[in-house]
Amino acid sequence: MRTQIAPSLLATERGRRADEILRACVHCGFCNATCPTYQVRGDELDGPRGRIYLLKGMFESGTANAATRQHLDRCLTCRACETTCPSGVQYGELAEIGRDLLEEQLPARGWLLQFLLKVVPNPRLLAPLVALGRGFRWLAPRRLRRLLRPPPAAPRLPSSPARPASGSVLLWQGCVQRVVTPEVNGHLAELLRSRGLTPIATDQERCCGGLALHLGRREQANATMRHNVRRLADADAIFSTASGCGVTLKEYGRLLGDDAARAFAAKVRDVAEVLAEFDFRKRTVGGRELDRIAWHPPCTLQHGQRLVGVVEGILRKTGYELLPVADSHLCCGAAGAYSLQQPKLADELKRRKARQLLRQRPQAVVTANIGCQTHLADALDVPTLHWLELLA
Repeated sequence: MRTQIAPSLLATERGRRADEILRACVHCGFCNATCPTYQVRGDELDGPRGRIYLLKGMFESGTANAATRQHLDRCLTCRACETTCPSGVQYGELAEIGRDLLEEQLPARGWLLQFLLKVVPNPRLLAPLVALGRGFRWLAPRRLRRLLRPPPAAPRLPSSPARPASGSVLLWQGCVQRVVTPEVNGHLAELLRSRGLTPIATDQERCCGGLALHLGRREQANATMRHNVRRLADADAIFSTASGCGVTLKEYGRLLGDDAARAFAAKVRDVAEVLAEFDFRKRTVGGRELDRIAWHPPCTLQHGQRLVGVVEGILRKTGYELLPVADSHLCCGAAGAYSLQQPKLADELKRRKARQLLRQRPQAVVTANIGCQTHLADALDVPTLHWLELLA
């Protein structure tokens, strides 16, 4: 693709990077075939190729515009297009640069955005709100009701105010996960202890930065990322059970661009990478043993971290039958804050995904990210679990 980036932007590191990514695109349109929003809307501008043209025009003019914001806001950042692209276009990174420019020139506003940026990444604020909301769960909109489920009786992971010591194994708690499904991290800690590992958790952990990054608030995202690098750098390894956190943590080196961030990112492992070497038994769920499972791979796991087949291998080795699910590469519509900001599109994608997941009549649906788990739960008539909950 030929480009003529505005000189003022091309003089910056991000402008040169945008130019490099744009020039890799050959206009083939293969990306549209795997873009969930293009499949729903059938609009070229709501597919990756159309969004790339909009971003190109914005970078060349140096001026943000409402049309680019509208269509980029509809993007899930699922990165399925990156998996499909024969030219290796780094669309997700290009979208980040576009969102940064849009925020600088046409900043998004509104109470929902402020709530997402201030409350969701802060468990100390989120936890009491969720606890209060549980008492009025029946009054809440359906998309919020799923976040207010009663907490199960399950092991919790205790946190220490201390920084992790050198050589320690840090279990990443996540912002929403530690409030809404804390049993997942608690159960993982038990699994790891039974295998001779002693994971720790610390209050020094902050949000991974993914939420602010995807909302175009790069300065806020970078600040929280740098905090994590400074305070958690002594840990020998960092295990994440939420693939949405994991994909951001693994990209700290690219996002911050320094040796300390690269060293931090190199320590991050999705929990599936850690548990693949161990054997497990089936675990009863709700008093019954499950056999037939539908697996939903989050986009952040399959397209972001490119970990395909790892969880599936663990579950099959444990004795579960994984049922075939059509279009497993497509996003369910959760996408972090997307389901709250674009509810109509998110709900349509959820309905489509639910139909495919239930087609073979599974006893449960399992996934690897808190966003997918809570988003899908109200569309399914079977338990929706984190895959770790199936292991004993």
